[in-house]
Amino acid sequence: MSLMFQPLRKYATFSGRARRKEYWLWQLFVALLYTALTIWLVSTLGPIPETATADEMMAQMNGAPAAMYPMIAIGLASLLLFLPSLAVTVRRIHDSGNSGWWILLGLTAVGGIVILVFALIDGTPGPNRYGADPKGRAAPAY
Repeated sequence: MSLMFQPLRKYATFSGRARRKEYWLWQLFVALLYTALTIWLVSTLGPIPETATADEMMAQMNGAPAAMYPMIAIGLASLLLFLPSLAVTVRRIHDSGNSGWWILLGLTAVGGIVILVFALIDGTPGPNRYGADPKGRAAPAY
């Protein structure tokens, strides 16, 4: 459980390495938080007809001033969680022995797949140029 909040303790630390468990627990925390905030937003709006247009939904949001609070909370959460999310992703890429600049691939159409692969593969055993192995494994003997 402590790994889930490790990115908050290392708020903007881009150096070092992050285990897969730390990365995915952080992603789970962020997903649960945004799900809860979205449920709060939808519950303040009330029922929305399936055939409602974007203008009709905006009018309903303007008619529900209580919807302002969950929207502010979503905006603040996005601002506060941006740097820890970016930092834990860079540290996760470092765990595979690659430069954190690979994260810029996420700005392209297929780059998200590359970042997903980096997040899924196991890190290099033993220390690499970005730090000690977070799992505490020794370097392989060749």
